[in-house]
Amino acid sequence: MKQNSFVKQASFLMIAGLLVRVIGLLYRPMMKANIGELGYAYYGYAYNVYFILLLISGYSIPIAVSKLMSERLVKKQYRNAEKVFRGSLIYVLIAGGLASLVAFVFAEQLLPKGGSDAVLALRILAPTILLAGLLGVLRGYFQAHSNMMPTSVSQILESLFNAAMALGMGSLFIHQFAKTENDRAVYGAAGSTMGPGAGVLVGILFMLSVFLLNRKTIQRKIRRDTTHQEESWGEILKVILFMLTPVIFSTCVYNVSSYLNQTIFAPLMMSKGYDGKEVAMMFNQYNGMYLVLINVPIALANASSTAMIPAVTGSFVLKKYKEVKKQIDQGVQMTMLIAIPAAVGLSVLAFPIMRLLFGKNTQTAGWMLVTGGIAVIFYSLSTITNGVLQGIGKQTIPLRNATISLVVNLIILTVLTKFTPLGAYAVMIANLAYGICMCILNQMALRKHVHYRAEYKRTYLQPFIAAAGMGVVAWGVYYGLYTLLHRNLICLVISIPLACVAYLILYVLISGITEKEMQKMYMGTKLVKILRILRVYR
Repeated sequence: MKQNSFVKQASFLMIAGLLVRVIGLLYRPMMKANIGELGYAYYGYAYNVYFILLLISGYSIPIAVSKLMSERLVKKQYRNAEKVFRGSLIYVLIAGGLASLVAFVFAEQLLPKGGSDAVLALRILAPTILLAGLLGVLRGYFQAHSNMMPTSVSQILESLFNAAMALGMGSLFIHQFAKTENDRAVYGAAGSTMGPGAGVLVGILFMLSVFLLNRKTIQRKIRRDTTHQEESWGEILKVILFMLTPVIFSTCVYNVSSYLNQTIFAPLMMSKGYDGKEVAMMFNQYNGMYLVLINVPIALANASSTAMIPAVTGSFVLKKYKEVKKQIDQGVQMTMLIAIPAAVGLSVLAFPIMRLLFGKNTQTAGWMLVTGGIAVIFYSLSTITNGVLQGIGKQTIPLRNATISLVVNLIILTVLTKFTPLGAYAVMIANLAYGICMCILNQMALRKHVHYRAEYKRTYLQPFIAAAGMGVVAWGVYYGLYTLLHRNLICLVISIPLACVAYLILYVLISGITEKEMQKMYMGTKLVKILRILRVYR
């Protein structure tokens, strides 16, 4: 994949990822208002269990399909690539079906102590595990062909239908079945969990339509592929298992922290005298508010990682090691250029953003964002390096690093929750420690296996200095206006765009980046036009 092609494909996914997170930010507060804070907490409990089972069964399937097919497509082995696709479908049907069954049958046992009222919500979510795995295979198929547009569009459609169904069915369930305030929470959460299933189903239908439209072209390439030795089904299934197993466990361990955090946090807090409902709402400050916000910029790192895997895999297979390092540099720099100012901005404007999105009772979540917004940087960087290590065939290394980081996370969480009065802040601190540990271990692995050393000045220092200046502008404009207007929304609408412009100008002045270099970046041509209007470029 050429450099500009990589940026283009990453841009598609970044825009889609950003839109998906924005949709999530808009509908989540409405869902919370619709089903109540307790119902929103139950939804979070159920979703965390659903997500961990999805991780085990098929969440990582797009990465595996993309990598395995890319290795064969770069060598023009179209028949073998097609076999990987079909074998992955078989895997998902088996693994996803079993995971769905486990979620439905053992829902009560899988939820944390005090979370039994979320059983109905989890059982409604159960079939979505299988559907999400099938959608993942289809996305991996097109990502292997370096075509991120179908994945991008399907993600947006999935998010829109998810939001609409979650809000609509949450209200319907409350109207039809709720008689008490606790019923409102139970049935509101259960109805809202129909959203993810509806979104995934729409995504599958869209991807299938794109797949069928491209089927003739793909079949023509397969028929012409007569010069390569065809791999047996046994070999294909073996390579899928060998690739998927470490990737699945790595992704699972990387993302399992929220589930394990709630599983450990709840009984420890209840042993201190809190009841289940209090603990659920306490944990929701972290899980349903703080995490929702920091995951917005992290989604952009996921997009870069997804776009990088086919490019890095292809270059590595062809032994173009200089190209591999160049692609890593490009991906990391592009991600840090966004992640660093996002972390600063979220920390500086934490309280007004929390008030706008989630209304009252957000003080704890606001302080989490002030002190833990830096997690955006570490999780974004570790996401990128995870993708690179998987792309060069070192799937077991992210698994090892994630396991070590998870142990650190759980030790810190247990000690802080049991022996300090930090409450939900303990979960945030443990989560931050996980990201830092993962980031350091992955960087060490890249240095060892591809001799990669980041350009620290350009990748980290220059964006950070520009972001610090941006933070001063954001804080000054917002709180200056707020003393005059006392209107949160208006002050944010003015301060955020001004802060973004300030960051852009400061970064250009500090880094000395040229127009030509800027145009190679994400949305570079548009950024250059803006900078010309501002007379930064002449």
